[in-house]
Amino acid sequence: MRKKLLLLSVLAVLFPAVRAQSLEECRQAAEQNYPIIRQYDLIARTTELTVRNIQKAWFPQISVTAQGSYQNKVTAWPENLQGLFAQMGIQLQGLSRDQYKVGIDVRQTLFDGGAIGSRREIARGEGAVQAAQTEVDLYKIGQRVHEMYFALLLLDEQLRLNADANALLRSNEQQLAAMLKSGTASAGDFENVKAERLSAEQQQTELLSQRQTLQRLLSLFCGIPVDSIRRPAVPNLPSGENKRPELRLFDRRLQLTDAQEKALDAQLLPQLGLFAQGYYGNPGLNLFEDMMKRRWSWNGIAGLKLTWNLSALYTHRNEKSKLRVQRELIENARQQFLFNNQLDETQQSENVRRFRAIAQRDGEIIALRTAVRKAAESKLAHGIIDVNGLLREINKENAAKTQQAIHEIDMLKAMYDLKFSHNE
Repeated sequence: MRKKLLLLSVLAVLFPAVRAQSLEECRQAAEQNYPIIRQYDLIARTTELTVRNIQKAWFPQISVTAQGSYQNKVTAWPENLQGLFAQMGIQLQGLSRDQYKVGIDVRQTLFDGGAIGSRREIARGEGAVQAAQTEVDLYKIGQRVHEMYFALLLLDEQLRLNADANALLRSNEQQLAAMLKSGTASAGDFENVKAERLSAEQQQTELLSQRQTLQRLLSLFCGIPVDSIRRPAVPNLPSGENKRPELRLFDRRLQLTDAQEKALDAQLLPQLGLFAQGYYGNPGLNLFEDMMKRRWSWNGIAGLKLTWNLSALYTHRNEKSKLRVQRELIENARQQFLFNNQLDETQQSENVRRFRAIAQRDGEIIALRTAVRKAAESKLAHGIIDVNGLLREINKENAAKTQQAIHEIDMLKAMYDLKFSHNE
């Protein structure tokens, strides 16, 4: 006893107690650890930069040009007029065949029919769709954590029950050893129980290996050391509105089609803007002077420009029809998702009711199996039954306890499956 206490003390010092992680803590840790979580910030930054760039379309649009050209024919004076001026001693050369221009163009939009605003809303809508899709992907991460957590919880229960069975077998082994010394038991009976105990230890080793593997996977997934977990409390079954992220994704996709439709309508409206152009070149705007003097000059144009692209009418109706079809596809996908989700919730609710009904009998069965096992131990001590009979009762008792643990965890998992399907 002293050695056992000393060993426990040493283990407590070397391996201090680790707080068990809850299901929600593991889920949150996995979401924060998974690389896809970084997409939220990237999507937000990209969307904001895109919106800013689109908004700058209201700024004056400035372009600088430099041009040099050579023409085989240029504007020239009529021959009769050239002859007339030649008699007066004036040589009219016309424009030069090589022409040059260095200028700047400035355009300022005054009214665009809502095109810039529509582009801005489309960019925000696309960002919202991407963010909603990322939320759906993160939800799937939570599902994987959910499955691993309850699998690990079941392994812990199996390890506990197997340890109890091992302790019971060891107790009977010690009793048979004493009986063997007194001549009231055979060596075969002792070895039979010992073999069963070794088999239980072997199973314990296998279960520990499975738990270690699953624990490492869950730890890697969560990004934290998950050394210990605790059984979640029995949750309240969902009764409110479905909060699945897929539904928000459908809403964001519909909002995007609304923005796209506004952009289509904006294409039908005229656009009004100011423009100004200034350049230094040869020839300039005064052709007559440039034909006589052939010199570089400063030139400028400014005005108001109205543009109405009526060709957008050609495809407007078809594009509208495409958007209506797209909305119908989104709504159909929503209804399909809700239908499948309802099927899952119905099945999970039935699983909860089924496991509850089964669990009501588990305690009674275990009590009976325990009583039978204790009676078998007494019968073995009095030589009424052989050791095989005792082992059968021990295995039946252990199987009953295992079934109870499985039923309890399965029922708990079904409750959390139902809660998870509702995203509550």
